Amino acid sequence: MLCRADGGLEPGVTGFISSSHLAASLKISAADTRRIEKITTVQVRYIVNDVDAAIDFYTKQLDFKLEMHPAPPFAMLSRGDLRLVLSAPNPAGGGGQSMPDGTKPAPGGWNRFAIEVADLAAVVDRLRTAGAHFRNDIVTGVGGKQILLDDPSGNPIELFEPTVREARLDSSPR
Repeated sequence: MLCRADGGLEPGVTGFISSSHLAASLKISAADTRRIEKITTVQVRYIVNDVDAAIDFYTKQLDFKLEMHPAPPFAMLSRGDLRLVLSAPNPAGGGGQSMPDGTKPAPGGWNRFAIEVADLAAVVDRLRTAGAHFRNDIVTGVGGKQILLDDPSGNPIELFEPTVREARLDSSPR
């Protein structure tokens, strides 16, 4: 949402806003505050070699929902408050186009998003059976257990099982 000078919201324009902070500072209505709270929390773009293979992997193995796939080099998926945008290298424009110096986008690297799971060992077993590739074995840190899973193009996804309440996405007592 984009705030207008009159304090209202411009529909169709999205952004990242702290709804409580914005509501207090701009004195927006309760209805607009509810609309703000429905904004996607985070969007991540991954460059992939094959958008269709990535859609298949994320929807079938990690429970993402396909939101749109309007063209072969682009798709948008979601899982809870995460929007995952998939782009294949593409000279025609968009997130997959080359940089001005000619550098082409490529998958891989170490930056990643994490998916919280209740039973990491069971999820890893299921994914290994399905042929998934992992960069490492399960490791244990101060907040939980984790492992790095690669999507079909080599982009990492961290699977995380919290072992302390404060590390859970919903840190309320269970």
